[in-house]
Amino acid sequence: MNVKPNTDNATPVNADLLSRVVRAKDMPWQTMRFPGCEMKTLLFDAKSGLATMLMRMAPGAILPDHEHVLIEQTYVLEGSLVDKEGPDAGIEVGAGEFVWRPAGSRHTAWSPKGGTFLAMFQIPNKFFDQEGKVVDASGKDWDEVWAPLLAR
Repeated sequence: MNVKPNTDNATPVNADLLSRVVRAKDMPWQTMRFPGCEMKTLLFDAKSGLATMLMRMAPGAILPDHEHVLIEQTYVLEGSLVDKEGPDAGIEVGAGEFVWRPAGSRHTAWSPKGGTFLAMFQIPNKFFDQEGKVVDASGKDWDEVWAPLLAR
């Protein structure tokens, strides 16, 4: 246990329980492997797969065919996000709106005018490439990296 003294009183504080401040405005955007898509990772827990990200999509950018393994949540800060393909094809979520998708939902998302989103995942998405491989957003084999978390 990492213990840090609390200068306000004599009670020791567990440093693992302290708040983490993320200054997203000072972070650089990271290019994703999908053209026109960038992200800033605000929270990522490798043990559980929990992730919160700022995502930015250029006008016309597409997140290709993917499945939300567990619940995915997205709050649109600016622009819009549209289901290009899938059971909700045509649904558009605009600035100030929130959408969540159930576990197992699958679609292709795009941002016709561009947009910025706060996205929260319980475990990374499965992306289906043209060769039939199932990978995560970084291109790593999904089953090798993430399936063990679901087995717990």
